[in-house]
Amino acid sequence: MSIFTVGLTGGVASGKTYVAGLFLELGVPLLEADEVAREVVAVGTPGLAAIAERFGAEMLLDDGSLNRRALREQVFADPHARRDLEAITHPLIRARVAEWRAAQSTPYSVYAAAILVESGMSKLVDRVLVVDAPEAVQLKRVQARDTIAEPLARQMLAAQAPRAVKLAAAQDVLDNADEARALKAQLLRLHALYTRLGSGR
Repeated sequence: MSIFTVGLTGGVASGKTYVAGLFLELGVPLLEADEVAREVVAVGTPGLAAIAERFGAEMLLDDGSLNRRALREQVFADPHARRDLEAITHPLIRARVAEWRAAQSTPYSVYAAAILVESGMSKLVDRVLVVDAPEAVQLKRVQARDTIAEPLARQMLAAQAPRAVKLAAAQDVLDNADEARALKAQLLRLHALYTRLGSGR
């Protein structure tokens, strides 16, 4: 049986990356979705070969690696292309996550993904944890972090699923509205819960 796995997600500048670091500090195995997405389309993989076959050789750079920019432009402009890409990558991602979960020996593990809910990848985990902050707070943080103007910050927030959608999918929520709040204390309570749930499997 696969290890009990928590899916960690949150909107832009919600604090997901910081929380991921706290899990690692606690010794919890953590897999980043971005890392998996890169792995399954690395040079020499069936995933990369399938992308080149479907989207054309121009999707490959001179060194044989994926031309992420060209692919991104194509799939953002064409919903059919995006679905075709997902049909190639999602089964590979699911298989890689399952393999990783099977290799862990701690009571629980964490799979961190910015678009866990909207990509349908929440099916890969046993429980969803959302790091939450109000939109006004996210806007302020992303403007400060990336030194960008508010309109661009709003675009970045709009590119992800609305906060309400993520919260509706969550079994657990970490409130990060105020960075002075004891986020670590909230997480330690959840760590005890997840350890108990994982140990009871």
